[in-house]
Amino acid sequence: MEIEKLKVPPAYQAVSTELQKHILSGALKPGEPLPSEIELAAKFGVNRSTVREGIRQLESEGLVRREGRKRLLVTVPHSADLAPRTTRALVMHEVTFHELWEVAMVLEPLAAQLAADVATDAQIAALKANLDATAAIVERGISPGKLDLEFHSLVSAAAANKVLLLSREPVGLLLYPAFETFQMQLPQAARRLVDAHREVVAGIERRDGAHAELWMRKHVADLKRGWELAGLSIDQRIEPGVTP
Repeated sequence: MEIEKLKVPPAYQAVSTELQKHILSGALKPGEPLPSEIELAAKFGVNRSTVREGIRQLESEGLVRREGRKRLLVTVPHSADLAPRTTRALVMHEVTFHELWEVAMVLEPLAAQLAADVATDAQIAALKANLDATAAIVERGISPGKLDLEFHSLVSAAAANKVLLLSREPVGLLLYPAFETFQMQLPQAARRLVDAHREVVAGIERRDGAHAELWMRKHVADLKRGWELAGLSIDQRIEPGVTP
């Protein structure tokens, strides 16, 4: 019988995994300080450098943050922290425009519909400010790509669904900057974008989820139409350089 060597994880990973269990279970709550390196080393029966390496792993995952030179606090990773990591993974998996667009056609209209039900006055004001800024730069002939990306993030935040927010952010980071690749060839694209944003905001402000959902669906469909009119294949792999 052939016996393989046991695959024992490095000690720092065991430290990181154990601390992660305490954080995810709520035994260590957001805002609470971690025990000191000396305390943790004594509890785990390892040296301080091992604890330090385990903590670095937690920091990279957004589960702890430093306050000052020594104090470490438990924290909740935000979409802004998680999305770039997922985006890089999507790029490495060689996702295509079509794959991203299919997901956006589900998540973006849903976000608009939900936002119409629960968006706060402050969130609606932020959407209107984004719309005004977008219309202004389009009039000046400047690409609204970055404001478009912000618009979709604002809508998803207004939907008040954490799963939706965390799911669509990585897709948005890759998909919506794709607008930059064809908008110069299609001068009408920017104005159509503003018109769609205006209708989505109107639906959200009137608490008309059906209207907001319909126009968001049209808006996402327009992205695919523009991509194809520019002669780009929907099966084209999204490259990192497409992102802002």
